[in-house]
Amino acid sequence: MRWCRGIATALLAAVAQTVVAAPASAAAGSSSHLNKRYIEERDGVSYNVFEHHETGSKMSFVKNSGICETTPGVNQYSGYLEVGKNMSMWFWFFEARNKPAEAPLVTWFNGGPGCSSMIGLFQEHGPCQFYNNETEPSLNPWSWNNYANMLYVDQPIGTGFSYGDDPVNSTVTAAPYVWNLLQAFYANFPEYECRDLGIFTESYGGHYGPEFAHYIQTQNAAIDSGEVTGDKLALKAVGINNGWFDSTIQERAGIEFAVGNSYRPLINASTAAQLYEVFDARCGPALDKCVATGGDAECADADSICINEIDNPIAAITDFDTYDVRQPSQDPFPPNTYVDYLRRPEVMQKIGAKVRFEACPNAPGEGFGRTGDDARSFLDTLSAVVQTGIQVLLWAGDADYICNWMGNFHVANAVKYPASAQFNNATMKPYKVAGVAKGLFKTAGNLSFMRVYEAGHEVPYYQPEASLQVFMQVMQGNVPSST
Repeated sequence: MRWCRGIATALLAAVAQTVVAAPASAAAGSSSHLNKRYIEERDGVSYNVFEHHETGSKMSFVKNSGICETTPGVNQYSGYLEVGKNMSMWFWFFEARNKPAEAPLVTWFNGGPGCSSMIGLFQEHGPCQFYNNETEPSLNPWSWNNYANMLYVDQPIGTGFSYGDDPVNSTVTAAPYVWNLLQAFYANFPEYECRDLGIFTESYGGHYGPEFAHYIQTQNAAIDSGEVTGDKLALKAVGINNGWFDSTIQERAGIEFAVGNSYRPLINASTAAQLYEVFDARCGPALDKCVATGGDAECADADSICINEIDNPIAAITDFDTYDVRQPSQDPFPPNTYVDYLRRPEVMQKIGAKVRFEACPNAPGEGFGRTGDDARSFLDTLSAVVQTGIQVLLWAGDADYICNWMGNFHVANAVKYPASAQFNNATMKPYKVAGVAKGLFKTAGNLSFMRVYEAGHEVPYYQPEASLQVFMQVMQGNVPSST
């Protein structure tokens, strides 16, 4: 692992000039001297380019575009990393508004699979949001970059602004490309490499979060043993809201939530009883077969059976938004104003985007569908991550159906780690912000679960103050606590 270097001022000076590869005699055995930095003008855009020798990656980014984050003195970088041949992964980085030289680095991944992390940036916890039906964004006072340096990533390839060939067809195959991006990011921005690292994600992040964290920890061990060359990543915490972890647990919980959520019943008790029978006869056994065989066909079949015979019938009975049961299905919420904004030619040019933005294109998700990735359980992987002792927060808005809080609660109770019994026996207690209850939570050891009141799938949109508070607490290495 590299020794820790200075803060951003030295780097900003470095990227402002062309730096060529040093002669071999000047740095024998030091691959860092084979890296290159230079300025490249393309299509009227000035890109800072960094070629990373160790991973064979090339990063091209725009510095301080003036889009979204307009707080004076706060740096931002947006652009692409070539994580493979003809594979350009989009990232957008924002420095912390407060003490960026000391703040941790947090990566954010939206789910899908195949949904852009610009959703999290513009609708949830990024530096700006669209308020009061305005078409221009305004500063978000509850942005997570109040506390942390935030890195938003569009993955896999084909998602959001990312483009090129997409070889990723599962959560497991996605992880190495994310690690590749972080390796190149640290090499270009070495002032962040010794900081605490957080992985926060949602929805399909119930797959992404455990696997990405586990892969990073596995790579760290391989670096220690000399099997892998790279920078160890100081993973501090993982946070997953409204995650999809385990279909066997969560498909059944979908019925439980549909009949018993605190807002409105989506089905009656008689229909629920019928669906439980369907689960026991069809969905559950298909998922068991997926787990037993691990085959793509079996897992894809299980996913199809459960969706068609459990989820779709519930959605057909009552008109509701699966991401917020309080809303009708035909009225997307939160509003998608950011999509048109990111498609404006002048905005694309300023941030260095090269392709038309697509929030949730079909192609990446179809690849996952063919391998049945959705039906695969990541509960064991989650347990392995919790067992390493880092802080793990599972939290969920209680108005979301598709990855509802009841299923997330059952998943949390199923995690196996030294404090499992204590966690299962713990009583849920109010989580307060300035004395006002925003939800319920429980903690044992390094695992916490939180049910967030009056929140749909995108929790930080609905409860921004509470989200920022718990985000900061977890990233500081603490368990959630009321204020």
